[in-house]
Amino acid sequence: MNITDFTRKEEVWTAFWRKEKLNRPVMCVTSPLTGDEVHTHRSDDNACAHAIMGTAEAQKRYLDSFLKMVDTTYYGGESIPHMNITLGPDQYAAFLGAELTIKDDHFTTWVNSCVDTWEGFETKLHDDPDSYLRKIIDFIKYAVNRSEDKFIVSMLDLHSNMDAMSALRSPQELCFDLMDEPELVHKVLDEINKTYPVILNRIYEAGDMKRTGSIGWAPTYCPPSEGRFAVVQCDFSCLISPDQAREFVIPALREEISHLDRCVYHYDGKGALGHLDDILAIPGIDVIQWVPGDGQPRTIEWMDLLRKIQNAGKGLWLYDWSPQEIIEHRHELSHEGVVFSVWLGSRSEADEFLARMGPAM
Repeated sequence: MNITDFTRKEEVWTAFWRKEKLNRPVMCVTSPLTGDEVHTHRSDDNACAHAIMGTAEAQKRYLDSFLKMVDTTYYGGESIPHMNITLGPDQYAAFLGAELTIKDDHFTTWVNSCVDTWEGFETKLHDDPDSYLRKIIDFIKYAVNRSEDKFIVSMLDLHSNMDAMSALRSPQELCFDLMDEPELVHKVLDEINKTYPVILNRIYEAGDMKRTGSIGWAPTYCPPSEGRFAVVQCDFSCLISPDQAREFVIPALREEISHLDRCVYHYDGKGALGHLDDILAIPGIDVIQWVPGDGQPRTIEWMDLLRKIQNAGKGLWLYDWSPQEIIEHRHELSHEGVVFSVWLGSRSEADEFLARMGPAM
C-alpha cells in the first residue's frame, strides 16, 4: 500500500492488538492536508446507499469525491484512510428480504418491519443480481479497484443477531416474542447466526482484506497478520433484562465472535449497562467503544467505567476527547489497547499535537 509511513503504522497496530507496551496510546489524528479546509465528501448512510443502488455514473461520482477527500486529508499518527461502505443500520435485515427506504432528504436509511410472525419465516440470504447483498458486494469490488492503494475498504457495520430480528419484526413486537414464544425466537436467531460467516466471508473477499488488512467504521486497523476484524454489537439489548440477554444475546455474540480474530464491541447507551459484566466476560472482545448516548456526559466523565473495562483486559476506543484532555488525562488509563480519534484544523496543529504525545514505539 502507498499510505505514508504505512510500515510503522502497521507495527504499532500489531502491538496494539497484542496489548504490548507502547509509549503512548494509539493516535488516529486527521486534519486538512494543506490550508484549513478539506474536500467535503458526503459519506452518510443515505448518500452511500444512493451510490450503491445507483447508476455506474453515480458510483463513479461517489468514488471520485471520496478519492478527492483522501487526497486533501492528512492522516497522522496511526490513522489509516478507509472507506465505510454501507446501506445503513438495517442492511442485514435487507439482506434477509426487508425493503430499504432510501430518501434524498435524509441522512440514514431504514426498513419497515415486514414479519408478522416468525412462524413459517424463511431465513435466507437474498442473493440475486438485484439484491442488496449483491449490490453492496459489487460496489465494494468497484471501490477496491478504484482505490489505487490510497485507502482500504471497511468491513460492514452489520447489525446482525437480534438487531436484524428487531428490524424485521419491530423492537416492541420482538420484546413480546421473547416472552410469548422464546423457542421460536431461538430457532430464527440460530438460523440468522448461520448467515453471519457467509456474509463475513463474502465481504472479506470482495474487499481484498486478506491483502490489505481490515478495518471497520471504528478506525482500528487490523493488519493481515492479526486476521479478520469486525465491529460487533447488539443495540437491541438495551430493551431487555440481563437474564434475557444471557439467554439470547450473549450466545449469539459469542457465535459471531468465533468467526473473527479481532473485534471491537460497540457498546451503545446507558440502558445497556446492565449487561456489562456479561459482555466483558466474552474472551474474543478486544476493545470496547463506550457510547454514553444523547444527553449523557462524554466518555471522559466515565472514568470508573473505563477503568473497569481495562481491568477486565479490554482495550478502549475513545473518540470524543479534546487534544488537551488527552494530554492532561491519558495517564489516568493504561496505554495498552487504547486508541484515540482526533480531528484537528490543520496539519501543523496535528503535527504539534503528535510531537507532544511522542512516538508510540
